[in-house]
Amino acid sequence: MTAEGEPTPGDADGLGLDDESAMRLLREGRLEVAGRLVEATNMTLYCSIRLGRQVAACVYKPVRGERPLWDFPDGTLAAREVAAYEVAAATGWRIVPPTVYRDGPFGPGMVQLWIDTDPEADLLALVRSRHSGLRRMAVFDAVVNNADRKGGHLLPLPDGHVYGVDHGVCFSADDKLRTVLWQWRGKSLSREAVTMLTGLERELESGRLGRRLRELLAPAEVEATWDRVRRLLETGIHPYPSEDWPAIPWPPI
Repeated sequence: MTAEGEPTPGDADGLGLDDESAMRLLREGRLEVAGRLVEATNMTLYCSIRLGRQVAACVYKPVRGERPLWDFPDGTLAAREVAAYEVAAATGWRIVPPTVYRDGPFGPGMVQLWIDTDPEADLLALVRSRHSGLRRMAVFDAVVNNADRKGGHLLPLPDGHVYGVDHGVCFSADDKLRTVLWQWRGKSLSREAVTMLTGLERELESGRLGRRLRELLAPAEVEATWDRVRRLLETGIHPYPSEDWPAIPWPPI
C-alpha cells in the first residue's frame, strides 16, 4: 500500500515487540497521522504511535470513515477488526497483527500494528501455494466467516510467516465466506487445527474469548461463530464454497 505522506522518522514496524508490549503501545501511545492509504475503501490512515521511547508505525481506521454496507450494520467494522484479532490471539497462530479499539484524532476506531512485508514476495504465487500458514488462515477465515479474503490482504514476511489484515467484513450471522484460499476445500482438518478448534470452542462457551466477543459483536454473531466452530469439528474438513454466495472476492488481489 502507498501512503500520502512519509513515515515519521524513527518509526518501526513493531516486529521487535512482544504482543503484550505492542498492545500496550497501541492502547496508550500518542497517535499521530502521517498519511492516508489511498487504495483502501474506507478511511485508512498511516500513523506513528509513541509511548516513552517506544515508537512504531500503525494503521488507524476511524469509525467515522467507514462507508455504509448493505449487509453489515453501520459503524461496526472497526469492532469486527478487533474481534478478528481476539479470535486470532486465541488460536495462538499469530494470524492478525496486534489490534485495539481506541480513540484517535478522528474519533474512535481500530488501531493495528503496521507490518513491513517482504518486498520480494510474489502474492500470486503465494495465493496458489499450500503454505502451512495459509492453511491455518483458511481455518481461521472459516471461523470468523471472512467475506473478503483477497490476496492483497496477505502480508508475507521475510521469515516466511504470513499475517492477514482487513477483517471488517467478518462475523456475519449469515454464511458469507469468500476467499482466495480454497486449496484445502473438502480436505481433512489437520490435527493441529482440530486441537485449536477444540480449545476455541471452550473459550467461546465459558472463557475470555466468549466474553470479549460479546462486547464487540451482536449476540447472534457470537452464537454463529460458536456454531461455525462446532460445525468444523463435526465435519472434520475444510468447508466447500457455498452454492449461494460468490466463492471468491472481487478483485481477488
